[in-house]
Amino acid sequence: MTLGGLLAGMSVLVLVLLAARAVQAVRTEHKSKRGIDPGRGDTLIDVNYASGGGGGGHSTTIRVSKDPQEYAKAFVPKDASKDGPNERND
Repeated sequence: MTLGGLLAGMSVLVLVLLAARAVQAVRTEHKSKRGIDPGRGDTLIDVNYASGGGGGGHSTTIRVSKDPQEYAKAFVPKDASKDGPNERND
C-alpha cells in the first residue's frame, strides 16, 4: 500500500467517525430537556461583582418569571401603546 492510499484511507475513516459523532450529538440534543418548565413563581439569579482589593463591587438578584406570558412582557417597552397599531414609527 502506498503512502497516498494510506492517507486517503485514514481521511475516509476520520470523515466517517466525524459523521457518526455528529449524528450522535443531534440525537442526544433532541433527547435532553433544556430550560425550565412553565409554571408559577420566579427563578432567582444572584449576580455578584467584586472589583478586587478591599472594597467595591455590586450585588443584586434578578427575578425571571417562569410564566411565558409574564416573561414576554418584560421585553415590551413601557411606553408601548396598548391599543395602538402594531407598527414602528422610526
